Amino acid sequence: MPHLSTRFYSRPPNANRFHLNLRPSTSVLRLPNRKLIPAMSFSSSSASKMNTRQVKNPGTTDPRKLSHVLKYHDQTKHSFTKYARGPHGLDWANQPNPFRRYISAPLLPLMHLPSRTDHRTQTPSSLSNYNHDNAPLYSSLFTSLPPPQPLTVSSISQLFYDSLALSAWKTTGYSTWSLRVNPSSGNLHPTEAYIIAPAIASLCDSPFVAHYAPKEHALELRAKIPSRFDLFNNFFPKNSFLVGFSSIFWREAWKYGERAFRYCNHDVGHAIAAVAMAAAELGWDVKILEGMGYKELKKLMGLDIFPEFVIPSKPIKGKIPEIEFEHPDCVLVVFPSGATGFDVNYEKLRLLMEEFSALDWKGKPNLLSKEHFCWDIIYSTAEVVKKPLTIRNAFSVDPFSSSGVCSESSYKGFTVREVVRKRRSAVDMDGVTAIDRETFYQIMLHCLPSGSRSREKQKRQLALPYRVLSWDAEVHAALFIHRVKGLPKGLYFLVRNEDHLGELKKAVRSGFVWEKPEGCPRDLPLYELARGDCQQLAKGLSCHQDIAGDGCFSLGMVAHFEPMLSNKNVWMYPRLFWETGVLGQVLYLEAHAVGISATGIGCFFDDPVHEVLGLTGSKFQSLYHFTVGGPVVDRRIMSLPAYPGPNIDA
Repeated sequence: MPHLSTRFYSRPPNANRFHLNLRPSTSVLRLPNRKLIPAMSFSSSSASKMNTRQVKNPGTTDPRKLSHVLKYHDQTKHSFTKYARGPHGLDWANQPNPFRRYISAPLLPLMHLPSRTDHRTQTPSSLSNYNHDNAPLYSSLFTSLPPPQPLTVSSISQLFYDSLALSAWKTTGYSTWSLRVNPSSGNLHPTEAYIIAPAIASLCDSPFVAHYAPKEHALELRAKIPSRFDLFNNFFPKNSFLVGFSSIFWREAWKYGERAFRYCNHDVGHAIAAVAMAAAELGWDVKILEGMGYKELKKLMGLDIFPEFVIPSKPIKGKIPEIEFEHPDCVLVVFPSGATGFDVNYEKLRLLMEEFSALDWKGKPNLLSKEHFCWDIIYSTAEVVKKPLTIRNAFSVDPFSSSGVCSESSYKGFTVREVVRKRRSAVDMDGVTAIDRETFYQIMLHCLPSGSRSREKQKRQLALPYRVLSWDAEVHAALFIHRVKGLPKGLYFLVRNEDHLGELKKAVRSGFVWEKPEGCPRDLPLYELARGDCQQLAKGLSCHQDIAGDGCFSLGMVAHFEPMLSNKNVWMYPRLFWETGVLGQVLYLEAHAVGISATGIGCFFDDPVHEVLGLTGSKFQSLYHFTVGGPVVDRRIMSLPAYPGPNIDA
C-alpha cells in the first residue's frame, strides 16, 4: 500500500487546507473551484486534544494505560501542518531484510502448486493432485465451504501457498523485489508466521512448531513437541492445528517512524484474512484463540528464549540488534468446518505453555539490518497493550453465515487461487474506469460481518472471513463515490454494526441525509450522506495522493474507538487495526475478482477526515483508507515467477 513511497517528507510539502461547504437543503458536498485552496476552514479538532482528564468511564481499563494509548494515537496522526514523526530520509544501507530465517533450523520443503494459467509448465515436484475442475470459485466461498480436506503435507502446502507465500518477483533496471500473497505497508512485511501442528506424514513424525519461510516456501523446524504434551487431542478436534503471527516493528519503523505500530497491525489483519480465505478453500474454518495472553503466545512460538528488548526512554540510533525481536500478536485455530468437540481450558493450556520453554528450540534469527533507529513510543505502546491470559474467554464457533448476493455475474469466474495469487496493490489508478452500481453493491455485501441474515442486524462476525475474529464488528466505512454508474457522486456510509447507527447519526454532521441509495439491497445498511464531486477532497485527505480520487471509490475505515478501549480494554487497540486489515483484504480480493484493483492507504490526515464527517472527540476514529478502481500498469516493470525466484533478499 502506498504511503508516500516515492516521496518521504518529515513535513508536508505545503499547508493547504480544504473548505467544506455543506448545504443541507440540497444535500450537496461542495468544494469551491473543485481544487485544493488555502483556507483556514479546519480548526484543530477536539480529537487532537485528548488527555487523561478527558477519559470518562474507564470501566475495566487502567486509566493510565488508556491515556497512553490515546496519546500514542494522537501523537502519530498526520495533519496539514506536519506528519507524524519519522525519518527525514530513507537509510537504504540499512533497509531491513524482508525475510527472517532461523539459522541452523532444519528446513522442511513444502510442495508447489499450479494455477490455471501456469499448470502446463509445472514440474513433477508440483502438487499433482490439484484439480482445476474441482477448484472452488472465489465467489462460492461466501455462500458455503467445500468438504474439509485431510491434514496432509499437500493441504498444508496449499494453505501457505495461497496465503503467505511469494506471488511474483518484479524487476526493472537494477532493482528486483518480491511480492507476496498477503499485502504489506510499503512491501516491508513485518508479519512472521508459525505453524504448531500434530505429526504430519512426509513432513514431521511428531507434533512440531515451525516458522514459515516464504522465499523458500518451506517450514523451518523450531522444535518437536513430545507426545506427553498431547496438545491437540486435549484441546482441539481431530485434524486441527494452529497458525501464529508475530510482528517485527523495526521493519516498518525503518520507513514510517512512529506510525509504524499502526501499519504492523494492519498487516496482521491482512495476514489473518489471507489465512482464513486459503483455509476456506480447503474446507477449513479459522478462529482466533482469543483467551491466550502475550506470555503464552511468546512461549508457544518459541520467542521467549531470546533476549528481552529494553525500551529506551527516548529515540536512539545505532547498532541495536535486539530491536529486531518478534512481538507475538495472536494464534489462530484452523479446523475442519463443522467440527465440534472444542474444550479449550485456558488455565490448562497456560500450564502446558509453561513447559514449552524447556523444548529443544532450534535456530538463531538472522540479522535484518546493520544499524537501527528506535522510536521508543512504538515499543512502550506495544508494552501497554499486551493482552494477559483471559481464562473466562469461552471458545465458541458460530454456524457459518453466507454473504448476500445481488450480482453474481459481476465476478469473472476466477478460482480462489487465481484471485489471491494475482492480487496486487495498484500504484496508480487510471481515473477513467467505472463500475456498475450492482457490482458496487455486491462488493459492499461481502464487506458485511454478519452475512445475509434475515431480519437480523449487522453486528456479529459470522461471515467469511470476519468469523475468524472473536468480537462484534467495530469498524465502519465512510465512502467517497467517484465512478459508480447509477450512483450519484458523493459521500456515503456503510454501517457494519447497526447497534452504532443511532450513535453515528448523533456524532456526524447534522446536515447529512442518511438515505438508502436507489437500488440498494434491503439488507445492505448503506446510506447516502451528501452529494458532490469528492475527488479532490479524497485525494487531499489521503496525503495528497492522486490514487485516492482516481479510482471508482475510496473509503476511510471509521472505528468505534475510545468506548471500545474503555469498556473492553486497551488490548483492543491493535485488534481494531486487525479488523481494518481483514476488511481491507476483502476489498483487495473483491476488486480483483470483478476485474479491477485496489490499494490500502495508511497515509491520511486523521483529524481533517473527522472534520469532514463532523466527528469530534475520540468516540470514532479513522484508522485505515482504501481505494478501488482501474489500475495503471507500469510496462517498464517485468514480472518473474515466484518460484524459483532470484537468489536475493530484497
